[in-house]
Amino acid sequence: MKHETVLYMKEPPDRATLEHIASILEDPVEDLVRKDAKFKKLELNPDDYVGNAAAVVGILVEHKALMQRPVVVKGDRAIIGRPKSRIAEFLG
Repeated sequence: MKHETVLYMKEPPDRATLEHIASILEDPVEDLVRKDAKFKKLELNPDDYVGNAAAVVGILVEHKALMQRPVVVKGDRAIIGRPKSRIAEFLG
């Protein structure tokens, strides 16, 4: 299957791309943000991102390492590919 892989740390998506992904994401938008050690170190509050696409995009533009991955985009739909078994079903 033909696909494009974007290495988000080398070529981070810009604000417009992140806004588009957030608008077509089938998962909750807050799931695009990793709630890992870096998130905690930045003293961020996970509640600030629930249902808040603008906040999600803003934090991901500022801290690209917080982006949950993989994000799979097909046409006008997107999912977070976790668990990985979701990817095959999504690409169908």
